[in-house]
Amino acid sequence: MLDLHEATGEFLPKAPRGDPPQYRSTFRRLLAATIAVFAMMSLSPTLAQNHQHGAAPAEAQATTAPVATDKAAPPAGVPAATASVSYHNPTTFTLRTGIATGRMVYIGVGGDIDGKINPTLMVHEGELVQINLINGEGAEHDVVVDQYAARSSVVVGRNASSTFAFTASKVGEFAYFCSIAGHRQAGMEGLIQVMAGPREAMASDAADVVRDPADLPGPIGQRGSKVVRVDLETVELVGRLDDGATYTYWTFNAKVPGPFIRVRVGDTVEVHLKNPAGSVMAHSVDFHAATGPGGGAHATQTDPGNETVVTFKALKPGIFVYHCATPSVAHHITSGMYGMILVEPEGGLPQVDREFYVMQGELYTVEPFGSNGALEMDYDKLISERPEYFLFNGAVGSLTKSHPLYATVGETVRIFFGVGGPNFTSSFHVIGEIFDNVYSMGSVGSPPLTGVQTVTVPPGGATIVDFKVDRGGHYVLVDHALSRAERGLAGYLIVDGPENDDIMHAGPADAPAQ
Repeated sequence: MLDLHEATGEFLPKAPRGDPPQYRSTFRRLLAATIAVFAMMSLSPTLAQNHQHGAAPAEAQATTAPVATDKAAPPAGVPAATASVSYHNPTTFTLRTGIATGRMVYIGVGGDIDGKINPTLMVHEGELVQINLINGEGAEHDVVVDQYAARSSVVVGRNASSTFAFTASKVGEFAYFCSIAGHRQAGMEGLIQVMAGPREAMASDAADVVRDPADLPGPIGQRGSKVVRVDLETVELVGRLDDGATYTYWTFNAKVPGPFIRVRVGDTVEVHLKNPAGSVMAHSVDFHAATGPGGGAHATQTDPGNETVVTFKALKPGIFVYHCATPSVAHHITSGMYGMILVEPEGGLPQVDREFYVMQGELYTVEPFGSNGALEMDYDKLISERPEYFLFNGAVGSLTKSHPLYATVGETVRIFFGVGGPNFTSSFHVIGEIFDNVYSMGSVGSPPLTGVQTVTVPPGGATIVDFKVDRGGHYVLVDHALSRAERGLAGYLIVDGPENDDIMHAGPADAPAQ
């Protein structure tokens, strides 16, 4: 299916469905290459790329239904995330050349166009459109949309591929076709239908499992050590993975990631883990901030209908991951059972204006990326580390269309970033920003690194990044393994305020900014 997201540019490509394994492999390698054009996208309305492929009274935290703070709302004057097209998340179609009913044709690959001959490609005004072309039979072919002055490269060999992109700025019906002599007349022609107005999100009865990145408790500051009670409930529920797709998540407190827990060094942390009677699975929790066997998992293996308690001393300051540690541990983690706990040093961290909570994970579904319906976990893909989805905070579009980050020019921003995984390391980067301070590997006991572009975070690891926003606009959160953006992994930081032309403007240095 197409990724039917709102008109914010979160239009993510769909993997092939119902194809032989060699085509799926080719397509996946194709997608990995397409993102390389991102740096030039803002300079040209149409881009093409060509590839050749082979085959005490306790302080309570983390209640069952945490309520987001006012930080979740955008600053005054900042609209919802509907005004920007991101070149990292286009509306994507894949066409494979072939022969059908005695004619040369394009055959749709994946989603709503899967298997259709010369399918009509339906997009909305203002969307960025990416077309992937795969040579299916070894003859010479291309794709041209002449009304947009957009075209692919010519592909010759079987499985050779090309990609190109353009912005659908004109409403109407436009032909796409092969420009090789005689091929259009032989049957290689279809329509692109550009509809007026933004795309509407598909309605869903499934739960929103995405934790708002602004949903975290405020700084502790100066206080003595105390007993802090943490209540966690393991909730198994059907949640919205993407428009038109659901997944059975296993969570802490019905959101991904689990609640952000905040204590200070020297606190005694008393964790109550409740597993409702209606659950299918036993669950537990392992705190990387705890010192002791299993990080508490040995004491919290909790069957449905039961509750367990574990208490540990927060001996070391830092930002730490917690996760379920019930076998298969990787299965529990990939399904959403991870979160973070901050152990503040005495006196706390340096003050900032805004704090956000973001975690990265993967999903391993039987169905290929972009499928509709109720998706199921594929254990073989899990243990062989072949994810279909890469996600921030549990779902496609979580930090773009539904819960973007908001700030105002001049504010300082802190992101607590962690990787639940279970398998892939992240190269966390905010496009258009440089981290002023990075607390490497989550350590707050050493001076932070300064002036950092990208930070590496392994599975089960975390970091803290701080930076000041000096210019208004949309900034994109990514894992700089950028092919993952085409499998769901992107977020927005929307900054309200002037676009400071002294910092950046289009055109030469001596030209007035437009």
